[in-house]
Amino acid sequence: MNTAATPRDSLIEYPSPFPIKVMGAHVEGFEEAVVAVVLQFDPGFDAATVERRPSSSGNYLGLTVTVTATSREQLDELYRTLTTHPMVKVVL
Repeated sequence: MNTAATPRDSLIEYPSPFPIKVMGAHVEGFEEAVVAVVLQFDPGFDAATVERRPSSSGNYLGLTVTVTATSREQLDELYRTLTTHPMVKVVL
């Protein structure tokens, strides 16, 4: 039995805009670090489009980055790279 996903199994049509939420400590360099990772996977990403949401206490910062998703593999690698970054706490 073949368990590999076929293009028809995907709920996403490629290429398409795909928002990713990234949370971490509200420290200098966090947003720049996230943007640097995103640019590795989406060279056309515009850092000016990042949405910022500080926590009520101001200790954490939530970023929404909308990448151009070109494949499931690209998204999987982007999630993996973000979740292993030392400044990142959560990726949704």
